[in-house]
Amino acid sequence: MSEEMIVKHCSPTLAGMKTGNIFTCPYGDAAEMKNSVRRWNRLLGKKGLRVLPLKFQNGKALIYIFRPNRLYSDLRHDAACRILRELGYSIETPERCVLQLIKRLDECKEFPHEIGLFLGYPPEDVRGFIKNGASDFKCVGCWKVYGDVEAARKLFTKYKKCTDIYSMQFAKGKSVDRLTVTG
Repeated sequence: MSEEMIVKHCSPTLAGMKTGNIFTCPYGDAAEMKNSVRRWNRLLGKKGLRVLPLKFQNGKALIYIFRPNRLYSDLRHDAACRILRELGYSIETPERCVLQLIKRLDECKEFPHEIGLFLGYPPEDVRGFIKNGASDFKCVGCWKVYGDVEAARKLFTKYKKCTDIYSMQFAKGKSVDRLTVTG
């Protein structure tokens, strides 16, 4: 898992603006990928982030980089709790929810759309996506918006600007460690 890949897919999370990001990372050897995850956890854990492989399949790992403190706050939101309860989650702790998400990724034929709650998406947009089967949305950016379009567009712009700045800084030689905000 390269630094470039992490910057490309996770800059808003590294900057402390977003709860989490997911991306697919190819690997040749599962043990090597697990070692890479451990190395990243040692480095980013000092800054308040976690790196988890959510799923391994066909030489690709679905990687989740997130801020546990923000996830805790996001999953305490009443609307998020309702969605997770309806889907059978036991919402005792964020860690337990992440374990249940991993299980759902393995068991569900479709991608579990509640994953948006783990990425910091507004609960009303996650509910809208689940309810409408990805149609009848008001706009699309980092996610499909069913609620507050103006607020979502502002976030999309902030996330893109952050990614552009981080990509430029990385190209100039700044490491992921130096780009990551402690929090």
